[in-house]
Amino acid sequence: MSYSESHGSPKPPSMRTPLGRVRNLGAAHSGTSDFWRQRITGVAMTLLMIPVLVIVMMLLGRNQAGAAQILGSLPIAVILLLFIFASAWHMKIGMQVVIEDYVHNEKLKLTAIMLNNFFSIAVALASTYAILKLSSGV
Repeated sequence: MSYSESHGSPKPPSMRTPLGRVRNLGAAHSGTSDFWRQRITGVAMTLLMIPVLVIVMMLLGRNQAGAAQILGSLPIAVILLLFIFASAWHMKIGMQVVIEDYVHNEKLKLTAIMLNNFFSIAVALASTYAILKLSSGV
């Protein structure tokens, strides 16, 4: 059943451009990709939470040499790196959405988004460096 049959009138005119109707994107021109990326990283962090908590519990009460021995294991390093990447990406997307929604000055918004990107990358790189340095035994 078409719109006109169910409502008894022709379909109301669309505010979207023809290209927008073809691509099926909204005004932001990005669809729901950030929404799904944030959900995927959230699920990844939830799944990695138990192994990370087990690793943290294994580190409790250890001295530096014992902690370095545990963190020197390849599976432990991989789990921590996956958790770090998922967390940094999730943080970047979440803060970007907040900035886009609540910062109305365009220059300030652009600056804040750039700083958010740099901060997220810096956190991910510093954490990755620390894990790789500990896992390599240096």
